[in-house]
Amino acid sequence: MVRRALSYIGSALSQTYQAVKASTDASVLGAARFLGLLYGPIDRSLPVDQALKKTLRYRLAPHVGWRHSLGGIAYLLFVILVATGVMLVFYYRPSPQEAHASVQHIVSDVAFGWLVRDVHAWSANLIVIALILHMGRVFVEASYKPPRETNWLIGLLLMVVVFLFGASGYLLPWDQWSYWLVAEITHAMEGLPLFGATMADAVRGDEVVSGATLSRFFALHVVLLPWIAAALLVYHFTLVRRRGIAPPMSIPGDAPKGAAGLGVPFFPTQLLRSLIVSSLVIAVVITLAAFFPRPVGDPADISTVPESLVTTWLLADVARALIRYVGPWLFIILLVLLGGLAVLPLFDRRPARQLRDRRIALLLGAVFFLIFASAWFAGHQMRNTPPSIAVEHDSGASEQAPIPIEPLGLSPIQPTQPENEEGVP
Repeated sequence: MVRRALSYIGSALSQTYQAVKASTDASVLGAARFLGLLYGPIDRSLPVDQALKKTLRYRLAPHVGWRHSLGGIAYLLFVILVATGVMLVFYYRPSPQEAHASVQHIVSDVAFGWLVRDVHAWSANLIVIALILHMGRVFVEASYKPPRETNWLIGLLLMVVVFLFGASGYLLPWDQWSYWLVAEITHAMEGLPLFGATMADAVRGDEVVSGATLSRFFALHVVLLPWIAAALLVYHFTLVRRRGIAPPMSIPGDAPKGAAGLGVPFFPTQLLRSLIVSSLVIAVVITLAAFFPRPVGDPADISTVPESLVTTWLLADVARALIRYVGPWLFIILLVLLGGLAVLPLFDRRPARQLRDRRIALLLGAVFFLIFASAWFAGHQMRNTPPSIAVEHDSGASEQAPIPIEPLGLSPIQPTQPENEEGVP
């Protein structure tokens, strides 16, 4: 009886599997391909199981190795940021009266809320390092040369979007450190000739950093930038797979794509590399979050300048140092730098890829990394210094001052009773 029942169940499961397999289009594998679990083209004319086997037999170019995992590391950190950001949004309240208290509530009261927030904060730092290393590899190996100019430009736009993610999310804790750093940056922005004041007002949404600024940054961080990033990622991955992996520096011109019998097999070799790197990245992020939690400052107060400005984002250190030593011209320098990187493939179109044949490009890259590392070191040393702007004690500023409230879960502040003629409530 038991054997007959098991046979019947096995037959039913087999029929169900065959029916699902026959009715499933091979395009469903596109989701796994987008996540990096598959790489080769998907033959949609085949059944889904045969299309999967054919995709797994795809081979990458022979020179593909561990260094090509840097882009995947940046993508994995972006996925972690999205996942943890969604969890934080469930408890975060984007208003000057409740933002700081909601962050304290996440850290203190929500189960593992502190870990989720610290994973989010550390991923925001590590993704900057991963992106710079990835772009550095592409730059050194001349992978921006034809026919990959468009993908180089899309990569630059993705890097800008990630930096905007960090800049807009930095203000959301609404503590003294984030508030005054944004105030310092927008104050420096006002020093730009012609359009500086207009650009600063557009960023703040007000004459000073206020609740309008917080709402604007939150909308940018949670609503607008995710859609832009998703569109750019889809286009970036499509171009990478269409053009293939760029050739090594020793080969001039373009390189052939992976073929059926040549190169490194994606499964299991490259897939195993990706899984190993992903596991290490997740372990590093969780370890940093657990042992080195990011602090939260006092609630933002426009009338009190903090004695120290602790930064919790790598690029915040860079921005502070450049503002201190370069001033408002920092923004002009950034625009020139991005413009130069964007048009680089238009001027460097020779097939030569060796560094000795691209000495000017190598010199520019070395100068950029030297300036970036020096600015980060100088900004890191400035953590115990106050912001370099003065407080304006006027009626408009006092009206914009955030009002501290009790932490979430406690009773709200009760309104005061009117006084009688003797001044006694």
